[in-house]
Amino acid sequence: MKNNTQAQSSSSFVTFCRKLSPKRKDSSAETQGNMNGDEDKNRDLEAVFAYMDANRDGRISPHELQKSFMTLGEQLSDEEAEAAVRLSDTDGDGMLDFQEFAQLIKGDDEEEKKVKLKEAFRMYIAEGEECITPRSLKMMLKKLGESRTTDDCRVMIRAFDLNADGVLSFDEFALMMR
Repeated sequence: MKNNTQAQSSSSFVTFCRKLSPKRKDSSAETQGNMNGDEDKNRDLEAVFAYMDANRDGRISPHELQKSFMTLGEQLSDEEAEAAVRLSDTDGDGMLDFQEFAQLIKGDDEEEKKVKLKEAFRMYIAEGEECITPRSLKMMLKKLGESRTTDDCRVMIRAFDLNADGVLSFDEFALMMR
């Protein structure tokens, strides 16, 4: 598990990369019209990587990472820069090659999705509970303007309740949201 400094620097790192990369809309019409979505994302990553690789040696050092942040008016301490590099440095050379850089970005996106999913899950659980119960689901649906009976909520939960315990755990909720 990442320590707090690594999590903060990784999050800042992804924010920084998004500033360098052009914004893209992910609409289904655009996806259908552009079958090269992954190629475009890869090109964006390559452009960000090339920008950060100041000496053009094909690797990003902690110092290059720090300088890149400073260019955009962001501060990154020596410790934070080293932690961000260490996070994805699979070959142990103290630098990020393109594959390690790409994995760092993709890994953080997955982590960000999981955090948002946990926030959504917490909205549906009652105080003191650890799972979504029929009662807590009914209360949240009512807040959202949709009145349902407790029995209706039991039926909804049953559709995704893999272990048949009558409630939704986070893992069951995550599967439901896919």
